[in-house]
Amino acid sequence: MSWKLYYTKQAQKDAKNITAAGLRLNVEALLEILKKDPFQKYPPYEKLVGDLEGAYSRRINIQHRLVYQVLKKDKAVKVLRMWTYYE
Repeated sequence: MSWKLYYTKQAQKDAKNITAAGLRLNVEALLEILKKDPFQKYPPYEKLVGDLEGAYSRRINIQHRLVYQVLKKDKAVKVLRMWTYYE
């Protein structure tokens, strides 16, 4: 059974930037991985701290990250950001 994906309003806005920057295929590949197993080892992910504690991050490219939370109880992944989260 695959995991469900949910997107925040910010992630939906970020999707437009992703498409404009030509990174759509990279993001789609990461989203497919998250649907199968959000804890898959490759590509590597990082546990975030501070304001985003409890969230995880995977690289889209050198600058941008896909940031998400895993809701184990609901077997769901909430995508928070799909652009740089340092801004």
